[in-house]
Amino acid sequence: MSLIPWEPLKELNTLRQQMNRLFDEVIHPEQSHGIFPKLEKLSWHPAIELKEADKDIIVKVQVPGIDAKDLDIQVSENAVAVAGEYQEEKSSDSKGFYRSEFSYGKFQRIIPLPANVKHEEVKAEVKDGVVTLTLPKAETSQRNVVKVNLTVQEKARGAMTEERLHEEHLQGTMQERATEELDRSTTSYVAEEARSAMTEKRQHEEHLEDTMHTRTASEFGVDTKKG
Repeated sequence: MSLIPWEPLKELNTLRQQMNRLFDEVIHPEQSHGIFPKLEKLSWHPAIELKEADKDIIVKVQVPGIDAKDLDIQVSENAVAVAGEYQEEKSSDSKGFYRSEFSYGKFQRIIPLPANVKHEEVKAEVKDGVVTLTLPKAETSQRNVVKVNLTVQEKARGAMTEERLHEEHLQGTMQERATEELDRSTTSYVAEEARSAMTEKRQHEEHLEDTMHTRTASEFGVDTKKG
């Protein structure tokens, strides 16, 4: 059994080369064939530009190298959805070595709109890898500013308060009159009852007096009849 001498410097050099290769794959993935995928392709989305004017909303989508037939653009009242497929080809020829790379992928992006639009009247244009969408605003989405007139509202509140006070005064007056009428009716009724009672009492007293005179005359044999 033969022994192989340990060469620590050689192993350190090999480890250093492996580390450098890994860093190169991360920093320059388009030039690598290692274990790291092309990270920028995994989350690729088209760049957009959105502008809002008085009557329109303009959306620009940058889709370089993608044919119009490979795009799916849908517009709703308040959003734009862009989807499609892309493919990219890169080739290089260096020192007799030729390499060609193909990459494919799908993307989808939803763009919220700042206002509702007439999605059935959208205008589209494709030029130099840029899709331009012109979206007319819906009438209900235009931002109208209403000035609040505090003076008019204050006058209205004052008129309502005055009318309410007037109604309360009328109700109070009617209630007072009703109370007075009730009191007057009650007083008249009591007075009438008192007069009736006094009349009955006087008649009763006269009747008693006549009865007494009759009895007295009978006892003394006096004729009470006047002739």
